[in-house]
Amino acid sequence: MNEQIKNKLALLPDQPGCYLMKDKNKTIIYVGKAKILKNRVRSYFTGSHDTKTERLVSEIVDFEYIVTESNTEALLLEINLIQKNMPKYNIMLKDDKSYPFIKITNEKAPRLLITRKVLKDNATYFGPYPDVRAANETKKMLDRMYPLRKCKNLPNEVCLYYHMGQCLGPCINPIVEEKYKKMVEEIKHFLNGGGYVSVQKELEEKMEKAAVNMEFERAAEYRDQIQAIQSIMTKQKMTNADFIDRDVFGYAVDKGWMVVQVFFVRQGKLIERRVFDFPFYNEAEEDFLTFIGQFYQENQHFIPKEILIPKDISKEDVAAIVDTKVLQPMRGEKKKLVELASKNANIYLTEQFNLIERKEERTIGAIQKLGDAMGIPTPGRIEAFDNSNIMGTDPVSAMVVYVDGKPSKRDYRKFKIKSVEGPDDYASMKEVIYRRYSRVLKEDLPLPDLILIDGGKGQVHAAQEVLDNQLGLDIPIAGLAKNDKHKTSELLFGPELEIIPLKRSSPEFFLLQRIQDEVHRFAITFHRETRSKTSFSSQLDGIEGLGPKRKKELLKNFKSVKNIKEATIEEIIQKGMPKNVAENIYQHFQKGNE
Repeated sequence: MNEQIKNKLALLPDQPGCYLMKDKNKTIIYVGKAKILKNRVRSYFTGSHDTKTERLVSEIVDFEYIVTESNTEALLLEINLIQKNMPKYNIMLKDDKSYPFIKITNEKAPRLLITRKVLKDNATYFGPYPDVRAANETKKMLDRMYPLRKCKNLPNEVCLYYHMGQCLGPCINPIVEEKYKKMVEEIKHFLNGGGYVSVQKELEEKMEKAAVNMEFERAAEYRDQIQAIQSIMTKQKMTNADFIDRDVFGYAVDKGWMVVQVFFVRQGKLIERRVFDFPFYNEAEEDFLTFIGQFYQENQHFIPKEILIPKDISKEDVAAIVDTKVLQPMRGEKKKLVELASKNANIYLTEQFNLIERKEERTIGAIQKLGDAMGIPTPGRIEAFDNSNIMGTDPVSAMVVYVDGKPSKRDYRKFKIKSVEGPDDYASMKEVIYRRYSRVLKEDLPLPDLILIDGGKGQVHAAQEVLDNQLGLDIPIAGLAKNDKHKTSELLFGPELEIIPLKRSSPEFFLLQRIQDEVHRFAITFHRETRSKTSFSSQLDGIEGLGPKRKKELLKNFKSVKNIKEATIEEIIQKGMPKNVAENIYQHFQKGNE
């Protein structure tokens, strides 16, 4: 613990609020909330912790805090700070599924739409529906049964839907509100589970009739509509008679990991479940509240009429962050649903814990062991470089980034070599290292904890020279040498670039293999793209009237030079080339064939 942290710990107030932990780059790596800031923040720096919390604490070099009026206010602030700063140690809910809804707009001449966003626009929404195809088929069927408006803005004349009988034509006919109101009520009745049996029976009769008349395409269409109705409307074993939309939450914790199970109940039916697992660093109940806040605010998730939560969670805090009815059922079917969600979370955690530990070992555990083997602090951020060229032509370089043992693809970078002529791998490496880290310094970007060079001593020395002499940076740099089968063989590190002994079966060695394979793949792919563009350009050089933009357009439309060679003048004109240019292109390749 440094002196700055000691001094700040002594000044912490015993009030609620949020705290922001920072690393050596002044980056916020964790945001938490506390009922009493003094007790909570001090707890990180005293006593023993699990491995994950120790790793977090080892990176903290400073912290800030914000005092709030209440614990609930601290919870709301915490969620906003997490969304703004995206700290790497906080719960990050990603790739949340967005299911479609069937929407009836609130207009004089309403429309029936498929949408994935629920807005506060006084429209009526039904869903969400996990089966996207079924939702589209049901909407198609309702369009045929009820002639609601289809166009977004009323045109000056009727469209095809009017002639097909699928629109009343409000663009030319007076809007009879009672007629529209009746249709909307019937659609609502249908989507709420009423009357669909009679509709299904009617469709089955139409399907049989179409089959008898050998109208097989139409019969197949009726069949798809029947299946869609069955998918959306068929009752399930777990059904509530009240038809209320609700989300049911349960959770389980063990060894610093939390699993949250969510049941989505729509129109009384359990349609979907989602499972989230993540490490937590606070009290379990507190981090569960953070999860709930992010779940509804960050992902803009559909908010149902009811949320059911376990009895050990603060109902008032949940109600403060989600604008809906929050229940902690003590008896009956709702209590059974919450217990079932928690039971499923426990089962999932038990089944997945070994996988979770293995995943940790392959990532966080691997970088910790790699740092120990090299005698450096745990390299949380690793940047790796590789050059690619063929006899010095189209030289390029690529950089991949691994954060906490996992690829961070948004940070990958490509470099076209500008100052080097011929096959000079050392000079290319110098150029790329200088360009990368001079920009990092200029734009105050995060520095890596370790730089890996795909190559031997020569490439590493070239990169080290730039860091030491031109940029004045003290960053550990190592080389990844390959054997004669182009597989990762040795890690070279230290003043004399000695071999760091690593077991071939160890997680840290497998991590280095993954990084080296990835940077090589990225560099080769970029080189092929560059070479292919150069090759394409050279074959079209010298054709009168064909500049860079038209070359690009040709390749986009014909996909390859071979297809251009085989095209007629008329086909080239059809792809957007002027007649005289098309003739020049055609004659150019005809001469080549001769």
